[in-house]
Amino acid sequence: MTAQHIFTGRLKTPFHPRITELDSLNTWHNWAGYSSAEALYCEDMEYFAIRNSTGVFDITPMTKYRITGPDALNYLDRLVTRDMKKIKPGRVAYAVWCDDQGQVMDDGTIFHLREGEYRLCSQERHFAWLKAASIGFDVTLKEETADVAALAVQGPTSYSILKNMGVRGLEELKPFGLIHNEFLGSELMISRTGFTGDLGYELWISPDKALELWDALFEAGKEYGIRAIGTHALGLARKEAAYLAPFEDFLPAETTVRTGRTRSPLELGLDWLVDFSKENFNGRKALLKEKENGSQWNLVKLDIEGNKTADHSYIYAHEKNNKSEIGFITSAAWSPICKQNIALGTVRSPHGKPGDTLWVEIYYQREMHWNRVMAEASIVDKPFWFPARRGKTPPDPF
Repeated sequence: MTAQHIFTGRLKTPFHPRITELDSLNTWHNWAGYSSAEALYCEDMEYFAIRNSTGVFDITPMTKYRITGPDALNYLDRLVTRDMKKIKPGRVAYAVWCDDQGQVMDDGTIFHLREGEYRLCSQERHFAWLKAASIGFDVTLKEETADVAALAVQGPTSYSILKNMGVRGLEELKPFGLIHNEFLGSELMISRTGFTGDLGYELWISPDKALELWDALFEAGKEYGIRAIGTHALGLARKEAAYLAPFEDFLPAETTVRTGRTRSPLELGLDWLVDFSKENFNGRKALLKEKENGSQWNLVKLDIEGNKTADHSYIYAHEKNNKSEIGFITSAAWSPICKQNIALGTVRSPHGKPGDTLWVEIYYQREMHWNRVMAEASIVDKPFWFPARRGKTPPDPF
């Protein structure tokens, strides 16, 4: 079956009519064949909705694959690096999958919807590769991106809003858990997941009930500061949470043409996702060899002095002897909530140990003139933003 997005123009999600009503900036980009708003009215205000109230982001374009059949679990366990046998029905797993060289193809979330029934969600499309990996397994793979409408509902008042909307079972829902409710005759799935590092949920529903869900959600949240947001606000929140993004912090292995441009999960700080106790998974032999010999690169989280963001900057081990860089910044931002100049970067081993001091070469422009600073940077070992409410069950009401 050929995917619909190949033959159509830019698609519109089922929530598009409501989003365009709020849009005053007309800044859109392509996300997997769909139109996705970069910002709707003010990306700063949209960002603060995530941290102070609730921001709602349309995640319908996220690629979704339904995986069923007698071998569904064995197939997924062979596909990804973590032990999928531990992910029981009603739970969600963050996972990465690799090529035979142990290089990351992509990361994503795997929802164990019901016994033997899974949904894999990722930013990029992987249907052909997933089909090839299914040879020898009794599984059925279906791309259901267009069959499921979804919203990310993120922020400290999100719990109260969903309770006000009548969602049942929310009090017992732990992070990376999911529940099912009935909504206007359709099944509404609620997962305690998100890309902001904050308290938040994701709602999944049939496209024909999408607008009714949007209206009910915003009616329930009108006293709780609910706002629609775009990708710029979401991107800043994910950097504060130190979440990785493909094509920013790593390149999916199948997209590169030069050696040395990809990364393994060990080099991305995702060694906790690699379970070598499993007998076999894609890339296991290469990753085991890397573990024994050491990685070439290390992901670092940097707290940088000053307030000049370090986009695309080089990283050095010393301030003065900077003829040879040791790495570079992949994501950077000034964090309004942390009041920090933050960044994610990749540096060559043996550099990259928490507590080490590095130097970042930052260029910034003021009134057509470029300025250069060498900013001191400390390597930290935790996310920049990790509020207690993120994991509290039940969350505090508002």
